[in-house]
This record gives sequence, C-alpha cells and structure tokens, in this order.
Amino acid sequence: MRRDAIVVGAGFTGLAAAHELVTAGMNICVLEARDRVGGRVEACILGDGQRIDTGGQFLCEDMPEVLALARRFGKTLIETPLDGEFVVQPPTTEADAEKVYAASVAIRERMLAIDPADPHIAGLTVAAWLDRQDDTAAAKSAFRSVVEGLWCQDADRIPLWHLIDNDRRVTNEITELQYFLGETMHSLAGDIAAELGERVRLGCAVERIMYRPELVSLRTSVGLFEARQVIVAVPPVTASRIAYDPPLPERLAASLAVWESGAVIKCFVRYDRPFWRKRGLSGMVMWRDHHGLFACETSRDAGHAMLVVFMGGPRAAYWGELEEAGFRAELLSRLAAALGPEAAMPLEILRRDWTKDRWSGGGYGDMIMDMQAHDAEAVLRAGHPPLHFASSETALSFPGYVEGAIVAGREAARRVVELLSSTAS
Repeated sequence: MRRDAIVVGAGFTGLAAAHELVTAGMNICVLEARDRVGGRVEACILGDGQRIDTGGQFLCEDMPEVLALARRFGKTLIETPLDGEFVVQPPTTEADAEKVYAASVAIRERMLAIDPADPHIAGLTVAAWLDRQDDTAAAKSAFRSVVEGLWCQDADRIPLWHLIDNDRRVTNEITELQYFLGETMHSLAGDIAAELGERVRLGCAVERIMYRPELVSLRTSVGLFEARQVIVAVPPVTASRIAYDPPLPERLAASLAVWESGAVIKCFVRYDRPFWRKRGLSGMVMWRDHHGLFACETSRDAGHAMLVVFMGGPRAAYWGELEEAGFRAELLSRLAAALGPEAAMPLEILRRDWTKDRWSGGGYGDMIMDMQAHDAEAVLRAGHPPLHFASSETALSFPGYVEGAIVAGREAARRVVELLSSTAS
C-alpha cells in the first residue's frame, strides 16, 4: 500500500513527526529498527521493582513541548532532589567550590558572546580556545568537564564554532535537572506510539531508500514500503548508514558525513536510604580530575534512594573497557571519597553503556566534528524532497534533548504536509 508519508525511526523525533502528520489527515506509517519505541530514551526495571529511565530522563519548565506532552498524558512530575551542598572532587572548601563554579559559568558566557562565524576562531577547538583564556586551571578544568560530560566528545576535537552555535540554542534558565517523570520518560514515548497504533512497525530496519520525485520505495528487513514523502527521523550518523538510490546530492551527503556519535554511560546506584542528606549533601558531585564524570540524586522518596552517575566523552571509553568488578570498585571508591563510606555499600548497580548502541550511537546527540562544516545543519534541515531529515541534533531549540527532538519532528512534518497539500491542490 502506498502511503502519503513514511517516518523512519520511532524516537521522539519520529513519533512527534508522525503525530503531526496523522493530525493533518495523512496516511502514514513509522518504521522502527528496534523492538521498542523511544530511540535514545528507554527504561528498565531495578531489583526493587522501580522502572527507571536508562536513556533521556530530565526536563524542566523551560521545555514547553515535552512538558505539555507529559501533562497531556497525566505523567507525574518528580522534582529532582537538589537541596544540600554540591560536592566537587578533588575536595575543596565550599567557598572555593563556589568560586570555581562562578568562574566556569563566566567562561561559558564569554564563549557564547563570540559570533560562531568570527574569523578569529576559525580552526579552533574548544580546548585550544580554553587554553588561551586567563582563568585558573581549576575553572578551566571544571568547564572542560561540563563540556565533555554534556556533549560527550573530546574538547580537543569539538569545533569551537559548533559548540557556541549548539549551546546558544539550549536556552533554559531553570536547571534541566528540575524534573523527571515518575512513570519514566520512556512511558511518554509509549503513550504517543499507542495513539499511533498499528501505524508503528517495530523490528523494521530500513536498509535502502530508492527515491524519485513522485515515489519513494524503502527496502527494509521485512519487505518493501512505498510513500510520496519520507522523513528520516534518526540521528545523522544513523541516517548516513542507510543506502540511498540514487546517491544523495554531494552537498547533502557531505553534510551527513561530518557528524560523529559521542560516548556516554549512564549508571544507577541504589541504596537503602539517602545517607548523604544527613551530612547536608545534595548527592550532586562533579569531578574536575575526571572530566565528564557527574552524579546527582534521583530518589523518588526516602525509601527509594538513588544516585545516577554519568560518564561522558573520552572517559566513557575508559569506563566502558572496565570489567564488571573493576567498574564497580572504581565507581564506588570515587563515590565514597565524595559522599562518605556508606556510598561503597549499595544495594544494586545498573549501567547502560550507550557507546555500544547499534542504532543511535553513544551520546545524547551526534556532533559536527569538521571545522569547515558550518552549513551542515541547514543543509540537512532543507533535505532533498521527497526526502526530509530531522533529528534532535538539528533542532532550532534544545538540540540533543527530548525537547529538541519533538521540535525537529514537528517542523519536518509541517513541511511534508505543506508539500503534500500543495501537490493535491
């Protein structure tokens, strides 16, 4: 059966695009390679029966699209426990820690004031620019740790212009850690998919897209599908692995080729009680000597004490190579040094290594790692009708977040609806 449109990928980008198309009255289907929806958002069950998000998890009031969906589907907003002292490692006084934090924020503000097209930063990586700043070594180390933890890439390789352009679109003034969903973010993806019903086809990996102006054929692991328009709603690196017939125009193919997936591991550590609170600690820890390593509390209540530890960037590769015993020993020794000896006695540890994920790479989002590829995002957003490309990475707001995925998916769907409507008229 020939459809009006097909969406490739059932992450939040694809689900948002599909919902928009269905609302406009289009005959569509969604083809998803995995056996689940959600993409980089997924969940699993811990030993105590808790269902937790092992992928994308947090949201805040400054993210209107995902917040509106959470409220529409009746999700429970749990405030992330943030009260108490923030711990910096190696240990330092609270006053010095506040100075380092303020200085790292000042570095970010100074960076964001630079025009990404400024010829004076041409060819500079984030690390090279950082080396030129007059800030203290501690402030620079803290800034680098945040960059590698959030963007999941080595600061020695990230083009400065790209980080500026990317970070400018992350506009929340309230911390992104403000809330998580009691029913999980992944359940929200499931709710959207449930509304789409049988339009969502799981276990249906797209291998080749054969396109002509009036018809697109998609060869998949389960057969052939046809549509008038197609939205490839997967990360750029994943999209680049699909075969296209005829080959994509040179400029578009080049724009797909400049992205790389980062590296992140998400680890949950469960305890019988939130012991850190009795010492006035928040459970939040940032390591300046181990860039990209960060922890915070995600307890739902005092009876479900939980820390989540993120390992991003080059350090994720290091952690990923450790055997289970070595991983556990190093993780717990670092937590104990930061939060006290009780941190070495968890009830359960669960880790999700996204660096080994087949379908979406290893970071929260792919990054452009080519100094010259200033127009790569714009070229992808323009696409090559009847082919359209959408992902959180190319969102005009909140790239790399669930919020950005929803924004990108809806925008791509609106372009498709406009094209189909104009053709019909």
